[in-house]
Amino acid sequence: MATEEKLKYKGLITVVSIAIPVVVAILFGIRIPNVEPLRMLPPIYASINGATAVLLLAAYWAIRNKKIALHENLMKVSIFLSLLFLGMYVAYHMTSDSTPYGGTGFVRYIYFFILITHILLSIGIIPMVLITYVRAISKHFGTHKKIARITFPLWLYIAISGVIVYIMISPYYAV
Repeated sequence: MATEEKLKYKGLITVVSIAIPVVVAILFGIRIPNVEPLRMLPPIYASINGATAVLLLAAYWAIRNKKIALHENLMKVSIFLSLLFLGMYVAYHMTSDSTPYGGTGFVRYIYFFILITHILLSIGIIPMVLITYVRAISKHFGTHKKIARITFPLWLYIAISGVIVYIMISPYYAV
């Protein structure tokens, strides 16, 4: 990749990787007045997380079996679903108060461990996915493969842990 192209992508990746968490944090503090809470969204975006996990596994299978076009398409859909999840997640939190976890004992510690690692890794995965994607579209498959080996399991954990967090908190959603 030419130095100029590298700098362009590096700058864009940096801006997007900082902007997304900042914008999400700002939007979390905003409540849309006179709007019914979007209570139907959590099971939808949890399902999107589950679908993303399945697609990531399918994409891994595809690349291991040299089905490059299928791998590429599955990864593009996975990125789209992650963006769709993020939009729904923000919309829900702009119309609804956060749901406190009501579990007790050791399960409470497990829930918060999964939640905290899910959130922190969700922030960190943004530049990793973008770098992995840029290396693929730039046809730098050697460096793409190196970072994909790290990006894939982290992204898969985020997708699966999002479903687990939803399952664990769903009994406490206000009806």
